[in-house]
Amino acid sequence: DRKARVMESRRQGTRLLSEALAGLERKPRVLLSASAVGIYGDRGEDLLTEDSELGDLFLSDVCKAWEEETKAAEAAGIRVVHLRIGLVMTAKGGVLGKVLMLFKLGGGGKLGSGKQYMSWVALDDVVGAIHHALFDEEMRGPVNVVGPAPVTNAVWTKTLGKVLGRPTFAPAPAFALRAALGRQMADEVLLAGQRVLPKRLEEAGFSFSYPTLESSLRHTLGK
Repeated sequence: DRKARVMESRRQGTRLLSEALAGLERKPRVLLSASAVGIYGDRGEDLLTEDSELGDLFLSDVCKAWEEETKAAEAAGIRVVHLRIGLVMTAKGGVLGKVLMLFKLGGGGKLGSGKQYMSWVALDDVVGAIHHALFDEEMRGPVNVVGPAPVTNAVWTKTLGKVLGRPTFAPAPAFALRAALGRQMADEVLLAGQRVLPKRLEEAGFSFSYPTLESSLRHTLGK
């Protein structure tokens, strides 16, 4: 039931908006629809671009259905951009906001093997990418909104510990995560990884303000 609610919340809202925009006499020139890099599934060390094959996990299916619901706007001549957003680095929310206090207390550590890739992006660069997509008339279709240097969970963990000046010797084993969250939630959200590159943003001349994980973390944490 919860999975159905997640799916329909993305599909229904996007469909309603797309159909409403398509029916306007004065249509907007562009619609930006945000989904996520989870659309690529769990892909190990594969380098992924907007042209890569999509995944077959539940979260992949959610993102695919989410993007599909913009068809009405696209058919009406509206330029549609699908922003596939990575893990946004901000202390105010998202994955960083949830684990920040734990890491500050010295209780941070890698998740599972730590080999899963995390395609992160600075919040400022998300805003910049949205601005770029709004005004670049040539940009349409899928656009990966991720930093140019994805890292493994182990590297992400070590880098956050370095920035905070705290140890990161408290790993969370895969079995413990599965016991706490359920197998599917743990496997798809925490233990799955995507090594995604911002190919189309870079081809469009977008310049990242924070191209490395350390620079992004130091900026958002004031370190």
